[in-house]
Amino acid sequence: MELFVLFSALISLAAFFSYINVRFLKLPSGISLMLMGTIAAIAVIIAGSFSSGFSALVEEKLLLIDFSEFLLGILLSFLLFAGSLHVQLDDLKTAAKSIISFATLGTLISTFVIATGLFYLVQLFNEQIPFIYCLLFGALISPTDPIAVMGILKSARLSKTIETNIIGESLFNDGIGVVVFTTVLKIATSSEDNFGVPEISMLFLRESGGGIIAGLVIGITGYLLMKSIDHFQTEILISLAMVMGGYSLCHYLHVSGPLAMVVAGIMTGNKGKALAMSDITRDYLGKFWEITDEILNAVLFLLIGLELVIVDFKFQYFFIGLITALLLVVARYISLFFPAWLLGFKKALGNNTLTIMTWGGLRGGISIALALSLPAGSYKYQLVSVTFVIVLFTILVQGFTIEKLIKRLNR
Repeated sequence: MELFVLFSALISLAAFFSYINVRFLKLPSGISLMLMGTIAAIAVIIAGSFSSGFSALVEEKLLLIDFSEFLLGILLSFLLFAGSLHVQLDDLKTAAKSIISFATLGTLISTFVIATGLFYLVQLFNEQIPFIYCLLFGALISPTDPIAVMGILKSARLSKTIETNIIGESLFNDGIGVVVFTTVLKIATSSEDNFGVPEISMLFLRESGGGIIAGLVIGITGYLLMKSIDHFQTEILISLAMVMGGYSLCHYLHVSGPLAMVVAGIMTGNKGKALAMSDITRDYLGKFWEITDEILNAVLFLLIGLELVIVDFKFQYFFIGLITALLLVVARYISLFFPAWLLGFKKALGNNTLTIMTWGGLRGGISIALALSLPAGSYKYQLVSVTFVIVLFTILVQGFTIEKLIKRLNR
């Protein structure tokens, strides 16, 4: 019952804050909810200085939710599938070269640049974090968060090329980022001395390749089932089974669930909508997943802001986080520029596209969830603190200014 009451409170707060935003602020929903959640968290912290019992009560209730498990194990499957439904396969094919190179090579470049920067940065503050854990941090913070990106860029007037590259890359580099994080974590926590390049390569290929194959199987199965009937209630139920059952299956097969959901969502949103659904089913299924996406996004962004209550910040990690956030912008540009230059499509994209993709590369709940999933004692406290500062910076600073940047570059 406690969890039900907690989620009731979260939904009620999300509804109230969303109303305030739509009625008065008129900001992108992700920014407004996270901003108001952060303000609420700061208010709780301030109130806690006068009444420790109140602060402890709020913290106790928030700890009922394992944020990492809640996002990575539950929300992520719904949000990635819902986001992928709107991605046009023809647009992805046109931008396939840039999306794949940014999502793979770009993510790896950014991981190493961030890891190297953090390794030397913390030493300036008389801290020590081993390079392998800096790599872990680079893996969890490098991928752009598709949930944050799609939520905040909805109102931005982007060209089709830029929009396809940003959304397509964010959907795939999220899955790749989780695979890289899992691989590096295995290395960091493994007691095996013979865990070398072949073992790392096999683990990476099993996670990523297995996820893509699983997504194809889930997508084809859902397509065939939907095509054989015409009953929109059952077809929506089938799409739910694809997400929940498919994601659970990926977990037990130890393959990438995020990549599977992206592939299954793209198949359902393209081949499924075109060939397996009637007009009524297409309309109801689209509205169902749009509403689901909005509700879960509202809860997620609000929860990110409120999670500040349970993070014990050191002042020096606030400055490390801010400096790292600026380093992340530089690393982001390098990770886009180098593959574009190396593979010869930089001229086709243009400097404006790379600039918008750099500043529009937002981080969100996935980075926080991965940081919170670190084993206790594995420099978790330091990395979680820095991750929170960076996520707040990217959403509240970059998210606030990306539309102005787009308008200025378009002029």
